[in-house]
Amino acid sequence: MRDRDDFTAYVAERSPRLLRTAYLLCRDWALAEDLLQTSLAKVWGAWGRIGGDPDPYVYRVLVNTHASWWKRRWRGEIPSAEPPDTADPEDPMRAADERAAIWAALGRLPPRQRAVVVLRFFEDLSEAAVAEILNCSVGTVKSQTSKALAKLRVDPEIIAPVPVEGLS
Repeated sequence: MRDRDDFTAYVAERSPRLLRTAYLLCRDWALAEDLLQTSLAKVWGAWGRIGGDPDPYVYRVLVNTHASWWKRRWRGEIPSAEPPDTADPEDPMRAADERAAIWAALGRLPPRQRAVVVLRFFEDLSEAAVAEILNCSVGTVKSQTSKALAKLRVDPEIIAPVPVEGLS
């Protein structure tokens, strides 16, 4: 068993090398510092169980933490110099048309997917609560949600602007 003083000495001695490894993983010094701090916090909890050389365990935690951050990182937003033009948010007809398009798209989903979307996003229930209501597993709720959102993302009526007659 290791004691907490060993951890303090290990961190003082190995931090520069661990920080360099974190930087090489994420290529951003601020993010590397956050990654190292998060990883060391995880190691702190297991420090008493680590036997022998702690380096392999610490590096594994560092790499796995980076991988989990990378998987969750959303890459959909692209910064631009000027914000895109948007429709007038005060236009009540446009909002009504958008609502109608969303309701129509929901109606085109299979019943189970529609139920999952309604319960998860309109009723704001947790995955576990939806699973209990639908008498299925949480994994089924997740997969049905994923499939439903994928269909909604490519639905042509939601993507394309709703034409308004009489305007040009």
